[in-house]
Amino acid sequence: MSTFETLEPIIQDHIRQIAKTSGLQPGTETYEMMADAWLEKKACFEEALSGNDLEEVSFFGRAEARGALVLTYSGSLINIGPQVEGLRRCEYTSIGMRTDVPASAVEEASILEADLETDEPARFEKGPIKSSSPVFKIAVAKAKLTAPEEEALLTQVSQELAEDFVEVNKTVIE
Repeated sequence: MSTFETLEPIIQDHIRQIAKTSGLQPGTETYEMMADAWLEKKACFEEALSGNDLEEVSFFGRAEARGALVLTYSGSLINIGPQVEGLRRCEYTSIGMRTDVPASAVEEASILEADLETDEPARFEKGPIKSSSPVFKIAVAKAKLTAPEEEALLTQVSQELAEDFVEVNKTVIE
């Protein structure tokens, strides 16, 4: 069984969609390379959690004061900063291969439209994007941090992940 075939159907669907919009030739070889890359990104995300005192949750309430880091099924990252005076700094990063979404977008005064749950899109009343692909993983800080400390941690981890994801993509594109 190929790596692509071992992935959940929802992930396979996203890989097929990304292949169409990336300029890569759709087909078994491309899907296999992208499946390997997707698993590498998943491993990078999980490693970043354990290495930075973050924990995975399946639900994040829109009214929560703390922030979160999100990995979508399509491999995008969303850094959702802690609430400060009812607003959050949110950053969306697509990591290069898709041409149907912005590479990155930031909104300094974001408002979540709904709670975040795995398998559901992240939606914003006001944000860097209106809606994401379904959420695969949500991570939050284990320790109670001040808003500036948490913002710095989430930004650092998301930037490191973005760099790691770019390196992973190079293996697919080359």
